[in-house]
Parts: sequence; C-alpha cells; structure tokens
Amino acid sequence: MKGFEDNPPPEISKDDEAKRGIQAQSKARNLLDRLEKYEKEILRFATDLRVPFSNNQAERDLRMITIQQKISGDFRKPNGADVFCRIRGYISTLIKNKMPVISSLHSAIEDVPSLP
Repeated sequence: MKGFEDNPPPEISKDDEAKRGIQAQSKARNLLDRLEKYEKEILRFATDLRVPFSNNQAERDLRMITIQQKISGDFRKPNGADVFCRIRGYISTLIKNKMPVISSLHSAIEDVPSLP
C-alpha cells in the first residue's frame, strides 16, 4: 500500500541498537498501523446501519459539563455535578427520542416524568 511505502518504520542505527525499548515511529505511521489493525471496527458504519458515522453526539453530550466548569470554575459540591449530569442526560435522552423538552421537564418536576 502507498501509505506504508511513504511511511516506512524507523531505521535502527548502531547507536539505537544499544538502547532499550521500542523505536519511536512517526504519527503518520502510528495512524496507518491503527487503521490496519482496527479496519473492521473503523468501517463498521458502512456495513451496520445502526452504527453512527461518528461519535460526535457523545462528545456533544460531554461538552456541556466542560462549559459549565469553565463558566463557574467548577462544581461547588460533588452532589451538584451529579444533579447537573442527571438533568443533562435526561434532556439529551428526550432530544434523541424526539420528545418535547420543556413539557417533559415540567412533568418531571411534578413527579410524573415522561419516559422515553
């Protein structure tokens, strides 16, 4: 393959033979090795339509925690972080299931939560 031809493994010199451990490779070579090793997993979205093309939704779900910490500096108590995560998780689940967020939150506050 062209990628492996253009990014050969590092050459071992006489000085390097005395060193212990694995010789460092370039970032491109490391990427090629991972793509070759995990090809089936990387391309699973093409054969299994239940698998999303990217994991951006998971990253978006976590981004709100980071933004909250940047704005407030941090959560004051661990309980506050737990409550924030539970609420954000509930809202995210509602959105993914195409349910109305405001009315569902209102019914949850009244102790009759909408279950997706």
